[in-house]
Amino acid sequence: MSYSPVGFEKWDLDTPALMLDLDLLEDNIARIAARCRACGVQWRPHTKGNKTPAIAHKLLDAGAIGITCAKLGEAEIMAASGIKDILVANQVVGERKMARLTHVQRHADVMVAIDHPVHVNMISEAAQAVGVSVRVLVELDIGMGRCGVGAGKPALELAQQADAAPGVTFSGLMGYEGQAMDLPDPEKEAVCAEAVALLAGSREHIESSGIECPIVSAGGTGTLAFTPDCPGLTEIQAGGGIMMDTLYATSMGVRGLEHALSVLATVVSRPAPDRAYIDAGRKTTSSQFGLPWVKDREGIEVVGLSAEHGHLELKNPDHPLKIGDKIELISGYSDMTVFLHNEIHGIRNDRVEAVWEILGRGKLQ
Repeated sequence: MSYSPVGFEKWDLDTPALMLDLDLLEDNIARIAARCRACGVQWRPHTKGNKTPAIAHKLLDAGAIGITCAKLGEAEIMAASGIKDILVANQVVGERKMARLTHVQRHADVMVAIDHPVHVNMISEAAQAVGVSVRVLVELDIGMGRCGVGAGKPALELAQQADAAPGVTFSGLMGYEGQAMDLPDPEKEAVCAEAVALLAGSREHIESSGIECPIVSAGGTGTLAFTPDCPGLTEIQAGGGIMMDTLYATSMGVRGLEHALSVLATVVSRPAPDRAYIDAGRKTTSSQFGLPWVKDREGIEVVGLSAEHGHLELKNPDHPLKIGDKIELISGYSDMTVFLHNEIHGIRNDRVEAVWEILGRGKLQ
């Protein structure tokens, strides 16, 4: 960016441009924080969707105890911005990553997930070499069928190994009830309760053996209506809902949060009365779980995306939309949209208030 658009109207931005309505963002943050407080659980929001330290600090300002990242590279960016309490909610494997994990400990407290004794041994060896200790959470498979050990005895055995390993600090359990995200509410509530019960029961099993288990972490935006109420959890990881998208609103039935994230696009062609094309395609906004919605414009629907074009269908052939007009799109999936961009424009009252570099973009290792 060779100039600063701060202070200009959002409609003056060149397109495509990623935008975040700051009033809506801050309202969403406040709502999720209040939901966690009301249920007596801590909030450790996932930042894999926004990848932006400036946004992560807003979460901490609202009461989050720390943040969750998907990758070690994201955690390093967040640690460099001054964030201290970070969970990498994945297994970290390999000599190079062990070196990075142990060296970042002098700048932040970065926890990682484990689900096998190999992880314990890797972390222990690397941590002892540097002279630090690394906190770990044993990940349980609570029904999604992805990573994680079984509840009960398998979780206890791995916790015991972690607790005994030098350079490793066993700090608790985590799981992800992803299998419940797109279920209808009555079934979703039951599946959430069943999943969290596996975590809670395993915690009791571990603590009865004499090992402290202070953290039990789970929860996503799609289950925010139910998971925080489940007994046994100490913290919730839901974070994507601060931006919202069409996936959360439709497939996951999320209510009470507003669509803060949008993409500004320009109409570049109207070759027929019933169709037009914009300069935002799959390289700009995700259609993986559904096409984006047009924001605040009646009679216009996104019916397809190619690499660089969005195909609009106009319900009325006399629609006044013309070449050069700008429209806003609500992303189909925010996690798969933000990382396509270098920067995000913070908007308030239709004016650019801030421009934040998406520093976690490309941090896949």
